[in-house]
Amino acid sequence: MEDLTPRQTVNELDKYIIGQNQAKKAVAIALRNRYRRGLLDDELREEILPKNILMIGPTGVGKTEIARRLARLVRAPFIKVEVSKFTEVGYVGRDVESMIRDLVENAIQMEKQEKMREVEDKAEELVEDRIMDYLMPIKKKASNPFNLFLTSSREDNGDEEQEETEAQERLRSRRERLGEKLRAGELEAHMIEIEVESSHSPMLEIFSGQGVEEMGINMQDLFGGMFPKKKKKRRVSIEQAREILKQQEAQKLIDMDEVTEEAKERVEQSGIIFLDEIDKIAGKENSHGPDVSREGVQRDILPIVEGSTVMTKHGPVKTDHILFIAAGAFHMAKPADLIPELQGRFPIRVELESLSEGDFRQILTEPQNALIKQYVALLNAEEVEIQFAKSGIAELARIARLANDQMENIGARRLHTVLEKLLEDISFRAPELKGEKIEIDETFVKEQLEGIIKDKDLSRYIL
Repeated sequence: MEDLTPRQTVNELDKYIIGQNQAKKAVAIALRNRYRRGLLDDELREEILPKNILMIGPTGVGKTEIARRLARLVRAPFIKVEVSKFTEVGYVGRDVESMIRDLVENAIQMEKQEKMREVEDKAEELVEDRIMDYLMPIKKKASNPFNLFLTSSREDNGDEEQEETEAQERLRSRRERLGEKLRAGELEAHMIEIEVESSHSPMLEIFSGQGVEEMGINMQDLFGGMFPKKKKKRRVSIEQAREILKQQEAQKLIDMDEVTEEAKERVEQSGIIFLDEIDKIAGKENSHGPDVSREGVQRDILPIVEGSTVMTKHGPVKTDHILFIAAGAFHMAKPADLIPELQGRFPIRVELESLSEGDFRQILTEPQNALIKQYVALLNAEEVEIQFAKSGIAELARIARLANDQMENIGARRLHTVLEKLLEDISFRAPELKGEKIEIDETFVKEQLEGIIKDKDLSRYIL
């Protein structure tokens, strides 16, 4: 974190998101403030709360992607929730505290994967021993405990022991030779039968005061070690067995209590929650209809954003220092329509701009996960080479912008619909076009899409 300056954060986000510099700058500062807070003494550190961010802008301009990439950049626990799914206390549906429980589960999985990577080398060593046991088990002959009292059989017993020792030595020698082949990778295709734990556990639903809440409790968690874990046998290749057994061995090497405690700490100190569609719970109450509890949801979200303690199945979790990033298009409502207390908890407001034709051109080519790169790779998998000329990219951007102007403005998501329609025929015939090279220029794009764009009714249906 000390090396990740706000400018570097913005540079990293630029690799995936075009434009929206104000929003990138706001999240970069919020991230740096977390690092600064960590350098302070304990007493002052507790007093400094995160400055939550409210992003305002149409759909498809990068609001969610900015938050998701930010969390991935610093390996912070992250979840995206649509606040329109929540209902206030007393109504059937998900209660707002479930977002914290989901975040804790997310953090536990992250922490567990990181711990398992740390013990990967040790787990691989143990896996080789287990595979050897499956290939050539060492059987120990049971000794008779009464032999100690039978003097007449001591001489015979000594001969048996010597034979047994020689047999064990021969077996060890064969195991060593087999082990060398195993390490050299000569036996990867060989099939063996292994024991795996069954992953199916009966789930329970907890009826809480807020309605039905899926807590993800299984019978094993509920009754501890009262019931043995169910095991089943699987016949797999040694290559597959390595991965399955590595997971099992790594799981045994990590302390899940430690993982849970560290995950909870990680949630409290660096968790990020993205509250999408917050504009859907803004606005004046209706006298009837499904939106009757909008303000109620806002009132329920308020204590979590302000800082409270939420009970989870892993223990209490404080929300004081979780960073909340809210977002909404605010077409029908405005930020001032949120209840004043909630407005006050989002002091940083950033407006994201609608995407221009130039932005579309950049989105198609520049990001590391650019759409054109994705489609080129997909078709290349079937040995069909497609090349996008600059004129073709420019025409695609123009058509996407035109479609957004004529219909709903869905931002960069319009590029998905336009590209999918453009390459529909090539994708369909790809197995028959193996080895061919196709250039996508302005003429090709116009032939495929011009008719659709001119017919507004058809464009609404297709694009």
